[in-house]
Amino acid sequence: MAAITASMVAELRGKTDAPMMECKKALTEADGDMAKAEEILRVKLGSKAGKAAARVTAEGVVASSMAGGAGALIEVNCETDFVTKNESFLALANAAAALVAEHNPADVAALSALAYAQDGFGPTLEDVRKGLIGKIGENMTFRRFQRFDGSTKLASYLHGTRIGVVVEFEGDEAAAKDVAMHVAAMKPVSLSSEQVPAELVERERSVAAAKAAEDAAVATAAGKPVQSADIVAKRIEGGVQKFLKEVSLFNQPFVKNDKQTVEQMLKSVSTTVKGFTLYVVGEGIEKKVDDFAAEVAAQVAAAQQSA
Repeated sequence: MAAITASMVAELRGKTDAPMMECKKALTEADGDMAKAEEILRVKLGSKAGKAAARVTAEGVVASSMAGGAGALIEVNCETDFVTKNESFLALANAAAALVAEHNPADVAALSALAYAQDGFGPTLEDVRKGLIGKIGENMTFRRFQRFDGSTKLASYLHGTRIGVVVEFEGDEAAAKDVAMHVAAMKPVSLSSEQVPAELVERERSVAAAKAAEDAAVATAAGKPVQSADIVAKRIEGGVQKFLKEVSLFNQPFVKNDKQTVEQMLKSVSTTVKGFTLYVVGEGIEKKVDDFAAEVAAQVAAAQQSA
């Protein structure tokens, strides 16, 4: 019987992304033959979807679909950047975007129930997702999507597969496309300063107030005069107003010509932007950071103790 080392387990896991103890079992069954162990795992992976579903999916892609006036933007997540380049995974994401645009599902559950077949899996999108989890050996989820009904014109922009933008507009299509690229680069949170969420404004006001208090404490410690309450209040409000301009689309300097704002650029070409949607892969998801060497060592040690 060949000795199964931690490095062999790590190598097989890197090739298949199967759980470490499953890799160790496959290597043991294959008597250390890496190719045979990989084959064993690929046969068994079809039953691993339930285990994979518990793992964090912080990587992934953004896909879009524009057809017949309607449009869609969707984020589909997976566990590792490696899978984002997998043709089957990309096909799943693009198909999901097209299904959203065509059928207008109410939520992820309704989307998952729509008819779709791929790679020998089906008859629903959910069946394909589960099948690919088993085939690829990695969890994948439909995180969020937005459908656009075509009541206004649509311009879309994908920056690679990690950032996606759809702009709703009336007027010049080239200008709207430029705005979509601008949104991807500058990541505004609203169209105008008046539409910035109240919680963000209050957070910025709190930061400005804390900075003013810190400056006052430093001045007092140095024996310097402290600014009056009125001046401090104006400084705080000035900081808030600066923040609002920085995060609202219309007030941002246009990326292709920072001598004018986005609003000024749009007016110059008689174009109106009515809304935008921005998706950035993994935004808001807490990624798990693993110490892989320590994880392998701990799993092997546990297996030896139970042997």
